[in-house]
Amino acid sequence: MDRLSNTVRPYAWGSTTLIPALLGIAPTGEPQAEMWMGAHPGAPSRISRHGSAPEAPDAPSAVIAEQALTDVIAADPAGELGQAAVDKFGPRLPFLLKLLAAGAPLSLQVHPDLAQAQRGYADEERRSVPIDAAHRTYKDANHKPELICALTPFDGLCGFRRPVEAAEAMEGLGVDSLKPYADLLRARPEEAALREVLTAILIADPDEMAETVTAAAAAAERIGGTYAPYARIAHHFPGDAGVIAAMLLNYVQLQPGEALFLGAGVPHAYLAGLGVEIMANSDNVLRCGLTPKHIDVPELLRIVRFEATEPGILRPEASPSGEELYETPVDEFRLSRFDLSPGAAPVDLTADTPQILLCTAGAPEAGELVLGPGESVFVPAGEKAEVSGTGTLFRATVVA
Repeated sequence: MDRLSNTVRPYAWGSTTLIPALLGIAPTGEPQAEMWMGAHPGAPSRISRHGSAPEAPDAPSAVIAEQALTDVIAADPAGELGQAAVDKFGPRLPFLLKLLAAGAPLSLQVHPDLAQAQRGYADEERRSVPIDAAHRTYKDANHKPELICALTPFDGLCGFRRPVEAAEAMEGLGVDSLKPYADLLRARPEEAALREVLTAILIADPDEMAETVTAAAAAAERIGGTYAPYARIAHHFPGDAGVIAAMLLNYVQLQPGEALFLGAGVPHAYLAGLGVEIMANSDNVLRCGLTPKHIDVPELLRIVRFEATEPGILRPEASPSGEELYETPVDEFRLSRFDLSPGAAPVDLTADTPQILLCTAGAPEAGELVLGPGESVFVPAGEKAEVSGTGTLFRATVVA
């Protein structure tokens, strides 16, 4: 079991206080958006593993120099991940675990399914689009399902709401330039209505759209209530078409312990709050607003699922072992939670798959290590993993 040293990403939308508060440290005044735990090449966790140096195998055990988890896994994929996981997902950790702290809205976005990602990546490779080009859409050939579990009250947008509900919201603002969108939403069948309105929003004249957003934001600010989230979004993204696109989506408020699963083709955005996020290890994101980054409208329209859905708030399912599991339809990750009580018997988490254990409260013991909030460990496949003490642990692993 290896304690992880993790990187905090300072994205502009990040909260300046939520991650420092969890860690029990003073804020720096700079945004701290995401703490990454795993083996993503962009910011892999690092471990300090005990053992004997190769040049002196009989010497007493000592800490070997800190290593990137990517390098540790590459040196012995089957030993670190388990042969079943390697056979199923390849010689890499297939998930990325994060603490995510939103102080401002993230981009409105959608992720491709596996077949779409493979097709899109192969096409851009064939056309020699540089992997770091601003207009590049597919960074890899993998899909990116994800799950966010709230640690604080957490606001977001998830999936299309019924067209008539979106029409009523637009009409309620009393902005004349929104009327054509509301009329379309009422006149066309569901899929066609959502597709045509989102397309019209994204290809609208930027100057005219900016005027519409300004008027809509002023009305939302004046009316308040259910319109307050759109006023807040417009405050961060003045004139952005994504403010109007957001009105097509379900507004969701999670309470601590509740979660959302975001599958392929589902438009979504996180607005505010702290959560534990887990996702397939991919960088494939297609944006549809609330961002200065490239929006690939034709490709976006190919992968969005134009159907009204309920947000589908997940609550964990308890088991006799005390594990509370967030059920999802993917195998690349499995997220569960343990609330450990003083005096209770240790819980054995030994598994044939790789694991990351993250503490979010208290001071639980993982093997010989005591974890504080925000601290985490990597458990190689097959290694003894026993937890005890007091606190909350999230467990990330795979289904192999």
